[in-house]
Amino acid sequence: MRIVVCVKHVPDVQSERRFEDGRLVRGEDDVLNELDENAVEAAVSLVEEHGGEVIALTMGPADAEDALMRALQMGADRALLISDDALEGTDAAGTAAVLAAGIARIEEEHGPADLVVTGMASLDAMTSLVPAALAAHLGRPLLSLAHALEISGEGPWTATITRSVDGMDEVLSASTPLVLSVTDQINEPRYPSFKTMKAARSKPLDEVSLEDLGCDTPATATIVNTTVEHQRDGSGTIITDSGDAGERLAHYLINEVK
Repeated sequence: MRIVVCVKHVPDVQSERRFEDGRLVRGEDDVLNELDENAVEAAVSLVEEHGGEVIALTMGPADAEDALMRALQMGADRALLISDDALEGTDAAGTAAVLAAGIARIEEEHGPADLVVTGMASLDAMTSLVPAALAAHLGRPLLSLAHALEISGEGPWTATITRSVDGMDEVLSASTPLVLSVTDQINEPRYPSFKTMKAARSKPLDEVSLEDLGCDTPATATIVNTTVEHQRDGSGTIITDSGDAGERLAHYLINEVK
């Protein structure tokens, strides 16, 4: 089984984030997108069970290789970074087009991918658009927002997922090759050991440009015209406990927050 897992290098949600010229500032306290850790864990677990390899893929600036290194530390076998100055400001649709070109490059060099796995969203934009757009570019079925997964058969494989839709559980199946997005409920990502962190340094991590992929600069469908920092109104209400804090809090919730 060959699995390509798409990841993203994003600003740490705990850090102070800001926009400049309509773009989110990157390169400061960036980390592997937390929801992509679930995708890496799902891919690595499947290969541990069924055999094969996991190839991590990302698009971003040069320091995005840190996200790929984290994926390698978690168990991915090799990684590919697509980095090009022309990609700055690319939106979700353009990102999907470039990732699809990267997957085509991987399949040309290493053979067909049975699964393309992604997280449910990136924590910088939270659009959740890339998995569906990627499936459209690849012409493959999409099983999205899986919180449970079973794989059966043996090339082609059958993937069966369970996902929650409007409070109901829905079970869907499709045959490989396909695109799969997973939620943070599907597993508990492993923490790399010192041994796996050391081993990751010797794993292949390649970098390619748009020219290497034979890919044109994707058209940007969305442009940020203005950004406004959200300001919290006031300093909040502080209730000091003097024996009746519970009653006062209840009164505040009923009469003020409603």
